[in-house]
Amino acid sequence: MNREDNKNLILAILLSVLVFVGWTYFYGAPQMERQRQDAEMAQSQQEEAQGQQQNIPVPGEAQMPAPDGSAEPAAPTGALPGVAVEQTREAALAANPRVMIDTASKRGSLNLRGARIDDIVLKDYQENVEDDSDNIVLLSPTGSADPYYAEFGWVGDVPGGLPDSQSLWEADRDQLTPDAPVTLTWENEAGIVFSRVVAIDDNAMFTIEDRVDNQAEDAVTVFPYGLVSRHGEPETIGFFILHEGLIGVLGEEGLQEYSYDNVLDASRITGSVRGTTWADNNGGWLGITDKYWAATIIPDQTTPFQGRFTVDEGGNRPIFQTDVLGQGLTIAPGETGGVTQRLFAGAKEVDVIDGYQDNYGILRFDLLIDWGWFYFITKPMFYALDFFNALVGNFGVAILIVTVLLKILFLPLANKSYASMAKMKAVQPEMMSIRDRYKDDRMKQQQELMELYKREKINPVAGCWPVLIQIPVFFALYKVLFVSIEMRHAPFFGWIQDLAAPDPTSIFNLFGLLPFAVPALLTVGVWPILMGITMFVQMKMNPEPADPIQKAVFTWMPVIFTFLLASFPAGLVIYWAWNNFLSVLQQGFIMRRHGVKIELWDNLRKLITREKPEPDGPKS
Repeated sequence: MNREDNKNLILAILLSVLVFVGWTYFYGAPQMERQRQDAEMAQSQQEEAQGQQQNIPVPGEAQMPAPDGSAEPAAPTGALPGVAVEQTREAALAANPRVMIDTASKRGSLNLRGARIDDIVLKDYQENVEDDSDNIVLLSPTGSADPYYAEFGWVGDVPGGLPDSQSLWEADRDQLTPDAPVTLTWENEAGIVFSRVVAIDDNAMFTIEDRVDNQAEDAVTVFPYGLVSRHGEPETIGFFILHEGLIGVLGEEGLQEYSYDNVLDASRITGSVRGTTWADNNGGWLGITDKYWAATIIPDQTTPFQGRFTVDEGGNRPIFQTDVLGQGLTIAPGETGGVTQRLFAGAKEVDVIDGYQDNYGILRFDLLIDWGWFYFITKPMFYALDFFNALVGNFGVAILIVTVLLKILFLPLANKSYASMAKMKAVQPEMMSIRDRYKDDRMKQQQELMELYKREKINPVAGCWPVLIQIPVFFALYKVLFVSIEMRHAPFFGWIQDLAAPDPTSIFNLFGLLPFAVPALLTVGVWPILMGITMFVQMKMNPEPADPIQKAVFTWMPVIFTFLLASFPAGLVIYWAWNNFLSVLQQGFIMRRHGVKIELWDNLRKLITREKPEPDGPKS
């Protein structure tokens, strides 16, 4: 490998680093700054919104359950005031009457005390790949270890009062299924009847139709709300490419993402638990998301609403909440009025999310899945993998197929790049002669080299393209493997039972033959080693650099990358190894076609016998 090739490779590596730096500078940092500014402006925005709505009640205030766990069981005698008694999940579920929920994808129950949806277990997903692993628990009631629930209702000044978190509703059936909605009713002291029809589909969507039958003597004005509340800060991955926490799309404001720390900081800056407020949003949704699951409130997409991201630190642990408040509804005596809202509670499957966005007209609901800044590359990458997985029944094979198709797509560019590199190797003796002839005149040396490139029709930076082409593909595939639930627990062959997890084998215990566990730092499996070998072979196909430092860097780079990628998802390492193998075949073919010697065997012989490399010269 001549000096120009060395410069090209180093330039390609530097450009890949610049992608990370550029993303952080132009996107990550501005986003953090915008969030900080939003937090500082939150209080004034809230006051302005309140002034516009005059005395309109807001979710979380006195007239509706504040995010303070008002339905938590009272502290026993001698306990600290305001500290909830933690029960087992089973005991908390048994504390109140319930309507059972049963669909193809989930089981759980609806709490008749407060009409909360606070018990959801996902049938199709387990904690790990073991057959006896527990199913994923998404929502849990207050009183349990990790309360997480959704609630709907009304706020306003109504004679006889409104139903709240302690109101006991009556149900017309004891089980909710996709074929059998449940109707809940509650009547206040003034004779106003509140009814709620709860329907569910086979996937993850609840439809909530709230009605108010005004049998009082005067008209009443009520405002619909919906909220998702989570008690305590859950454990998160904390990786910058993935958002976990509060999320929503609020009309023209677009996507809003707040980590749990973001909301806590906003609360401390503004001195308010109310976070950030936007008024009069048309279209959108708010909720709380984990890596693979989410619970989101979806208000009526045709009428304005307010949305908030809040936290209350008044108890022994923070309570995070997202809520929406709809327009006021004035109902005359003897009349009935109502509103329809929805709750998504389940796994973030791409087809399901996209289907809801199309069928219900939910504004940018697909952003519930964190496709990232390179959305335009990441999502098509997923669709391609999902298509071939449907054909062959294996996401790992789909990765191999997509890699081949990408190679074919970029074949003209890669061929041109490799051909240019081959030409540079062919004129290497003349390049060395120019450098020796003008070694004391750098400017003249560069001029002569550029004339040589022009005369031989060589692009000196063409060698960067094979590396640069891989960068966006690598990022997109990494993102798909990291965030899409379809890749979770997706097997390949043999020991790879989860393409989204690292290769579980390790060379340090002979890939499981020795009976001891290897520390995570030293877990270097079969596929990372294969990737390192293919990278090593690809680099050894070219002449070794004369500079000893460059030679050491290029010699150890495959080893460094082997250890570095050992902790990456196995699917990504399989892609890189397969891509390297195809690149070796392609580069070897082009080098032979242009009559350039392939240095692989000579370089290996030198490595084994520890011979010193000969100076670059004419090749026979």
